[in-house]
Amino acid sequence: MLGREIPRDTAWVRVAGATKSGIGELISRGYETAAQWAAIGPNTARGRRFGHFGQGSVICFPWVTIMNERYIRIGDGTMIGPQVALSAGMLPGQACVTDPVVSIGDRCLIGRGSGIVGHLSIEIGDDVWTGHHVYITDQNHGYDNPDLPISQQVQPERPVSIGSGSWLGYGSVVLPGAQIGRNVVIGANSVVTGTIPDYSIAVGAPARVIKLLSTVPE
Repeated sequence: MLGREIPRDTAWVRVAGATKSGIGELISRGYETAAQWAAIGPNTARGRRFGHFGQGSVICFPWVTIMNERYIRIGDGTMIGPQVALSAGMLPGQACVTDPVVSIGDRCLIGRGSGIVGHLSIEIGDDVWTGHHVYITDQNHGYDNPDLPISQQVQPERPVSIGSGSWLGYGSVVLPGAQIGRNVVIGANSVVTGTIPDYSIAVGAPARVIKLLSTVPE
């Protein structure tokens, strides 16, 4: 007897496992290749629809919503992660009253699952990084009339700005009228509704400044 015979069921399990592993690897490689090809860059057909799409910038695939690109400007070397919503206005093809509506600077990083929804003006400076699932908007639902559903009331718009060099932690929400200064840290899950000065750390809902740098560059 040259050796012990491998039980048929054990051999089948090994073959099935190897097949599954091989197919899984093919699917994984195929998805990665498709994601690379489907990403939006400055020289893609989709990228050329933007008001400006800087060199070296990318919107990773897949995305959730990209709407009215001509009112959106993206600087150089910026990465916008997958599952992101990026829009200007409320409806496809809408003529917006400002241009650009959304402006994102150079070397920014917008985290996975984030949403930037502009209607009037959202200005994001250079070197702004965010964690995952950050939401930034310049429009909110009105609720002054108690007799009307919230969805039917006026939606006031107020410009939003985020200064260069700032970091917004995971799950942060930036609401209409928020003015975030330069080199600011916004803590995870904070809600920004007002003005946050340069070189500060703010946390909470609503976000409050808890620390200022003792030495501020001139």
